[in-house]
Amino acid sequence: MKHTGWRKPTPGLGVAEQLAQAGERVAIPKTRAFVALKRVGAHIGLKAGDMMLLDTLGAFTQAQDWEEGQRPIVWASNAYLMEQTGFSLSALKRHARRLAEIGVISFQDSPNGKRWGRRDAEGRIVEAYGFDLSPLSARVEEFEGLHTELQAERELCQRLKRQITVARRMIRARIEAALSSALRGPWRQFTGLFEELLDRLPRRHEASEQLVRLLTWFKELQERVEAAYLKATGAAKPVENTGNNDTQVTKKTQEMNPREVISEPHILITNQLDPVTSNSSEKEEAAGVVPNAPPEERVDRELEDWVAEVRKKRTALDLPTIMQACPEFASWARNLGGFLKDWGDLHRVAGQLRPMIGISEHAWNVAQDRMGTQVATAAFALVFEKHSAGEVASPGGYLRGMVEKAGAGELHLERSFYGRLSGQAA
Repeated sequence: MKHTGWRKPTPGLGVAEQLAQAGERVAIPKTRAFVALKRVGAHIGLKAGDMMLLDTLGAFTQAQDWEEGQRPIVWASNAYLMEQTGFSLSALKRHARRLAEIGVISFQDSPNGKRWGRRDAEGRIVEAYGFDLSPLSARVEEFEGLHTELQAERELCQRLKRQITVARRMIRARIEAALSSALRGPWRQFTGLFEELLDRLPRRHEASEQLVRLLTWFKELQERVEAAYLKATGAAKPVENTGNNDTQVTKKTQEMNPREVISEPHILITNQLDPVTSNSSEKEEAAGVVPNAPPEERVDRELEDWVAEVRKKRTALDLPTIMQACPEFASWARNLGGFLKDWGDLHRVAGQLRPMIGISEHAWNVAQDRMGTQVATAAFALVFEKHSAGEVASPGGYLRGMVEKAGAGELHLERSFYGRLSGQAA
């Protein structure tokens, strides 16, 4: 097949052609196809300009083009499309390329690379070369299913956020009441951990798995705060008035404020997505435990362990973060794997994309063996994204370097992903 010169064949374009062949075998009304796509367009990586071009192409098609055995092919010229969309030629080509790479159109090229077509007396396309919209027909059920899943996800996220809000208000109210009444308890530590959890609340693109994790932590913190509050109020005893109020206040203040040293543990991403490094003395300081302090002034060891565990888990990377930070990888991954539900799906797609950027099977196996499947998959997504952006010339060598850093405890994957997110927002 001869190409027009501005387009190189890629695996993504090959997948689009396979989808076009599948779309020819089904009858899907144009309205249904476009509605299904628009409901999930942003999720699969389409931009507003992509949708504008697609709407323009769709306007050229007729109802009979979407029947079984037919292909809705558009042979409008670049000049006309540029006039209708307001795009420059380079922008037009960029949007068309993205539509094809994501798998919603295919390029049907003529032998001389020009677009043209003709219809019979009944208006059916007899022969045509240009933009083929048949992949839309092939993916309608996929898009409709994805929309259903996204709706359910949104509703679940809303419920979880409401529950988190209730837990937050209860925690804040109890801590403020305890502090205002000068009750005994690890309120400073509770306040610090509460603020940490508040910082972890997602601002956008939240996923239910992240919110479930946060809700669990908020509820556990709420239970511990409630228990400490009840214990403090139940154990409180009236103080006799001996006439020496200054002495009583001083004594009460000393009892209510044991020495506390709060130190945030250093978080380090090494060969797992969520490890934390902290020695025993750091844990004691972070938990507010003072060596050789009387039993009544020591923070509950169970609370200490729980705080350390929360601080450890809160660094975990999740799929939405990776996909958002690596849009090019996400686009390719969804082209090959459709809607990716879990790490297993992402790992499978990474294995399929590996040869495309020149990473050997040996290097990939070594990465999985030494870093673990999840971390290797996350690392591959980052390598793929950087290679696509022209930041990495040798993906295989870069991945090997990441493996070496992981072995030395110097791999900071989370920093890399959140750094890319910050760059996107800038």
